[in-house]
Amino acid sequence: MKALMPVEEALQRLLSAAKVLGSESVALDAADGRVLAAPVVARRTTPGADVSAMDGYAVHADDATLDATLRVTGESAAGRPFAGTVTPGAAVRIFTGAVMPEGADAVVIQEDTRREGDAVTVTEAATIGRHIRRAGGDFATGETLLPAGHRLRARDLALAASADVAELAVIRRPRVGLLSTGDELVRPGAGAAAHNVILSNIYSVGALARRAGAEVADLGILPDTMAATQEGVHAALASGIDVLVTTGGASVGDHDLVAPALTAQGVELAVHKIALRPGKPLMFGRSPAGTLVVGLPGNPVSAHVCALLFLVPLLRALQGEAVAPKPALKPARLGVDLKANDHRMDFMRAAIVGEEDGVPVVRPLPVQDSSMLRVLARADVLLVRPPNAPAALAGEPCQILPLED
Repeated sequence: MKALMPVEEALQRLLSAAKVLGSESVALDAADGRVLAAPVVARRTTPGADVSAMDGYAVHADDATLDATLRVTGESAAGRPFAGTVTPGAAVRIFTGAVMPEGADAVVIQEDTRREGDAVTVTEAATIGRHIRRAGGDFATGETLLPAGHRLRARDLALAASADVAELAVIRRPRVGLLSTGDELVRPGAGAAAHNVILSNIYSVGALARRAGAEVADLGILPDTMAATQEGVHAALASGIDVLVTTGGASVGDHDLVAPALTAQGVELAVHKIALRPGKPLMFGRSPAGTLVVGLPGNPVSAHVCALLFLVPLLRALQGEAVAPKPALKPARLGVDLKANDHRMDFMRAAIVGEEDGVPVVRPLPVQDSSMLRVLARADVLLVRPPNAPAALAGEPCQILPLED
C-alpha cells in the first residue's frame, strides 16, 4: 500500500503552487479585508501643525504662573485657527484639535483656570509644551504607514484616510468556484427524503473562503456519473475561476469520480490522499490553463477541517499576504488522558474547559465522527495530535488550532 502523504508536505505543495494574483485600485470604503499590493505612503503630515490636545487656553508658559491673570484676546477652534499672535500677558481660548496660535508655547487646561469675562486666572502653572500635539507627531509626508502584503483592517482604513490616501492598490480577490458531487445531495429547504443528504459543505467552505478574501460562486451539484462529472469539471475549469473546489467523490469508491474526471481534463494531481484525520481523501492539482483544484472530502466535518487547513492558506498565499499563511497552532494543556495516535495527524474537535497559567485547558468531545456537524459546531478548537504521538496525560502540553480566525 502506498504511504499517505504527510500533512506538512501536502500543504507545502499547495502553497508552492500559489502565484500572487494581479492588483487593482479600490476606494477606501471597498478595501476592508483586502491585501495591499503596494505600501500605503502618507501624502500629508499629521497633525499638519502644532495643535492643542485639550480644551483650555493657549499661553506663554512664562506668563501663566500660579494665580496669574491673563487677558483673553481671541479663540482658536478646530478648523478655525486664531489669526493673530499671543502677546505677553495674553491668552487665547483654544479647543481640542485647534491650531496653536503663534507665540503660544503651552496650554493651560480649562480645569486649571477660572474665567471672569475677558480675564482668566491660572490655578495651576503652565509648562512649556504641555498639552500640545506637535506637527508630524503621528506621521510625516512620505512615510510608509502600511506595507505591501498587509491585510487591511478597519483601523487601517482610518489611517490611510488620515494620510490623504483615497484609493489603495490591493491584490485581486481570488475567484473560487464550489462544485458539489453526489446523487444523494439536495439543497436546504428542498424537501429531503430519508435517503437524501442536505447539502451543507458549500456554506461552511464558502464562508471560510470569503473570510479569506475570495469571491465565491456556487457551481451546482453533479450527479454520480462519469459523463456528468467530466462535463461539470470541464465547464468549471473553463469559467475563468482561479480555484476550483470540489466536495465529495474524492475517495476510491465506485461513485468517487472526481479524480478520474480531473485527470481526463488534464489536471495533474500533486496531492491525493494524506495522512490526516479527518480528511484523508484530500486532492490538489493544477489544470493545463493554470486553474488550481482543491478536492475536499464529502463528509462535512472533513470538508471544513480540510478547507481550514489547506484552502484558506492557499487563498491567502494567492493574495500575497505577508503573514505566514500556514495555520497558526497555539499552546494548550490536556484536560484528559489521551491514548497513543496512529500514523495520521489528528485534528480532534475539542472544548476549552478551563485555563492554567494563562494557557487554555482542552478536552476532546466524546464523538469524533466526521459526519457530525453538531459536534463541530459545539467545538471551540481543534486539538492537534501529531502522527504516531505517544500516549499523553492530563496536564501535559498540547497544541490547538482555532476554528475561527
